[in-house]
Amino acid sequence: MRVISHWLKPEIRQSSGYPILLLGGVALLVSMAIGIANLGTHADIARRQLEDLQATLQQVVPAGYYDNDPVRDTVTVQEGDRSVRVYRARRKGQVQAVSFRTTAPGYGSTEMVMIIGVDRDGKLLGVRVISHGETPGLGDKIELSRSNWILSFNGRSLDDPSPAGWGVKKDGGVFDQFTGATITPRAVVKSIKGGLEFFAAHRAVLLDESSGGNDR
Repeated sequence: MRVISHWLKPEIRQSSGYPILLLGGVALLVSMAIGIANLGTHADIARRQLEDLQATLQQVVPAGYYDNDPVRDTVTVQEGDRSVRVYRARRKGQVQAVSFRTTAPGYGSTEMVMIIGVDRDGKLLGVRVISHGETPGLGDKIELSRSNWILSFNGRSLDDPSPAGWGVKKDGGVFDQFTGATITPRAVVKSIKGGLEFFAAHRAVLLDESSGGNDR
């Protein structure tokens, strides 16, 4: 209280540096309040993020493929200048499927982020677009909530279709494009094929059959 009384004295309040000190004090108090609030909610935020990740993984790898917690059974693979964290779906100790993120260039300077699930034979179990900046009504049909197009990848592999078939129909491939928005599905198809190629290149590591990655 004596400190507060000191700073409320008229001669102090009329000094030239008083506004600066007052502003600095208020900023310090606000920063402290934000820091305390952040500490109090940190655990809740982390738990919510974990729940969101679990829900996302369940969309691309059916529950019957695992009896572990894939979120906590991971391996990170370095490929070129990127690190890919892979979530392993393991049943009775053996990895049955994996899921990981893949990206594709989107509208403007945005990026489409997908997560794909692949079984141990290299077959796609599911693909979901988890974020993008595509044009509403055109490119956003890559979302499952907008159309079933993304489900057309279920069951596909590098051999099905053949390499030449991994494209949109406009380019001679087997996958539909969208009216007025060919660029978006073309980029998605290319990215998913790249994800399957990543799986094939690192299959032994991803399935925990050899060393080469981190985590676990």
